Amino acid sequence: MTIYFYSTREKPYGCFSNFSRHGFELDEHWWITSEHYFQAQKFLDTDIEWFHKIREVKTPKDAAKMGRSRQHPLRFDWEEVKDEIMYQAVFCKFKTHQNIQDILLSTENQLIVENSPIDYYWGCGKNGSGKNKLGKILMEVRDNLLKV
Repeated sequence: MTIYFYSTREKPYGCFSNFSRHGFELDEHWWITSEHYFQAQKFLDTDIEWFHKIREVKTPKDAAKMGRSRQHPLRFDWEEVKDEIMYQAVFCKFKTHQNIQDILLSTENQLIVENSPIDYYWGCGKNGSGKNKLGKILMEVRDNLLKV
């Protein structure tokens, strides 16, 4: 069986979304969502003021919008490090919250797919041909939590 998720409102797997409000501490800061963490990291060493504004913005939707702004320079190594940054955020989120960790572990060895109709990198895209990187990271986090 394949588990599809996208919206935070979808039960029980809405917690798999980076917009879910399951905060965590990472790199000496508190992050409201994994989306906040991920988007802010794009500017860590190029625009620290923008980094903090993203970290402090109220909603993950606003964090995503701010992170997509190209009025601020991206870190030079972004393409090389973005997958690892996403992994760190997702792992920390699920390690911090036992209730959602239990949901993730309950998926056992099932395929997890971010059913995004617009994202062909992190999700499966409209026609299912996307890379599903977020789904793959969730499955890797699941496997690694079993080892801890």
